[in-house]
Amino acid sequence: MNFDELAKKLGGLGLPGVILVILTVTSAGSNAAVVATLTAIGGPFGIVGGIGLLGLTTIIGDAVSSFGLEAIVKAIYSERKKTEPLRGILKEIQDLPISDDLKIKLTDHLNSETTTEAEVVEKPKTVEIVDEHEEATVVVE
Repeated sequence: MNFDELAKKLGGLGLPGVILVILTVTSAGSNAAVVATLTAIGGPFGIVGGIGLLGLTTIIGDAVSSFGLEAIVKAIYSERKKTEPLRGILKEIQDLPISDDLKIKLTDHLNSETTTEAEVVEKPKTVEIVDEHEEATVVVE
């Protein structure tokens, strides 16, 4: 079996299936370990909550694939920038296990939001008021 066939088979499982495969592989095939993990991530709802959480990962995975990971991460960090210092967010981005290309795009995106465009100040217009009855002229600059 080559890598492409393996990728097709894992892709057919979907994200919850891949998570279950990883759980099974890391637990050395022990059903008890898989059940214990599902029960633990299910919180107060037990194994039903764990399976429900796997269903939730499907919904989240579909949302990420429809919008794209880059757009979602940019939106998340843009919102966080409103309440957290930019320096801390930039350091966190550099420590993320993502590609350097995405790190640069995120950093540029956040920095471009902080730089405000300089206001264009127009020169005041000259207005000349002439009174027909008097010979006086008023100039406002």
